[in-house]
Amino acid sequence: MEQGHTSSSAPSYLAWSIFNTLCCCLPLGIAAIVCSCRAQDLNALGQGAAAQDASKTARNLNVIGLVFGIILIIIVIVLTVFL
Repeated sequence: MEQGHTSSSAPSYLAWSIFNTLCCCLPLGIAAIVCSCRAQDLNALGQGAAAQDASKTARNLNVIGLVFGIILIIIVIVLTVFL
């Protein structure tokens, strides 16, 4: 019998969190990694509601970090071209 595995487990977004940490925004990426790991742990414990909350937080932090990183890259490119 398999324990700790449910069909409705919340996604952890761990790969996306690591990408954001390395390529976009370090502080938000680290916070997203923490939330992603918490979502994985809560899924393993069978606490679906808390895992969904942690997953949603990780997703939101990843979206904000990605947008921030893209804006920062655009600013750097514009400054490099015009200065």
